[in-house]
Amino acid sequence: MKIRHALLSSALALAVLAGPAAQAKDWKTVTITLEGAYAPWNLTNSDGTLGGFEPELAKVLCERAKVDCKLVASDWDGMIPALNAGKFDVIMDALSITDERKQVIDFTVPYAATPAAFATAKDSPLVNAAGTGATIKMTPGQTGVKEIDALKAAFKGKTIGIQAATVYAKFIYDNFGDVATIREYKTGADRDLDLQNGRIDLGFDDAVYFQTAFDAANGALAFTGPQIAGPIWGVGEGLGVRKSDTDLRDMFSAAIKSALADGTVKNLSMKWFKTDVSPQE
Repeated sequence: MKIRHALLSSALALAVLAGPAAQAKDWKTVTITLEGAYAPWNLTNSDGTLGGFEPELAKVLCERAKVDCKLVASDWDGMIPALNAGKFDVIMDALSITDERKQVIDFTVPYAATPAAFATAKDSPLVNAAGTGATIKMTPGQTGVKEIDALKAAFKGKTIGIQAATVYAKFIYDNFGDVATIREYKTGADRDLDLQNGRIDLGFDDAVYFQTAFDAANGALAFTGPQIAGPIWGVGEGLGVRKSDTDLRDMFSAAIKSALADGTVKNLSMKWFKTDVSPQE
C-alpha cells in the first residue's frame, strides 16, 4: 500500500553497510516510524499526532507485545537506510514485503494485502479504460498479460505519476516505461494534486489509498482499468525491522497473528478503508 513500496536500489544497498552490529536487546521501548502522509494508512492530525489505520493498529500490537511504543514521522524515501542506521526500530508505512527488500531488512508476517490501480480525472478520455471494475492477479516479472497490453495501447504517449521508491514505481517503469512519460513524486499527495489539476494524465498507487484521495478531491478523480493484485506486490504489507532484531520481529509477528485471528485487523480496516484488507491464505 507504499501494498505499495520500493525495489532494491543503491540507497538500499548502502543501508546494508550502514546497519549496526547485531546485539541482544531488552525491548521495553520501541520507536516506530510512519510517513504521516499516506491516508488512510497513516496521516498527521491537526494537533501534530499521527492517526489512521496503522497508528491505531500499532497501539494494539504494542500492547500485545508488551512494549511502550513511540510513533515518529519520517520521509518515505529514506526510511530503510535510516532504519538500518538505528534511527528507529520499526517501519510501519504500508511497506510491501518483497524479495528485494528482504535482502536489506527483515519483516514480520503481513498485516494487510491490497491491490493497486490507475486513477485519472473523472472527465478524462482515459476514464473507464478496458477492465475498469475488474481485478487481475499478476506474479513478479509476468509478461504477456492481455489487460496490461490493452492499457499500454490506451496510455501510449501519456504521463503517469508515481511516488518514488515504491513497488508501484517499479511496476510502471517495467510495464509502461517504453510507451509513457513517467513522473516521480516525493509523496502521493503531491502527485494527486497534479493529477487533479491536469498536469499529468494518470496516477498509479495502492487502491485503498486512492479511495481516500478521491474523497479529498471531491469526486474529481476516478479509477480506470483493472485493479492489480497478487504476488507481484509480495505477500502483503508488514513491519520492517533490522535483520539483527529477530526477537523484535517475532514479538510483533505474534501480535499481528493475534490481531488477525480475533478480527481486530478486520475491524480497523473496515473503519479506515471500508473494506477488509486482512491478508488471505
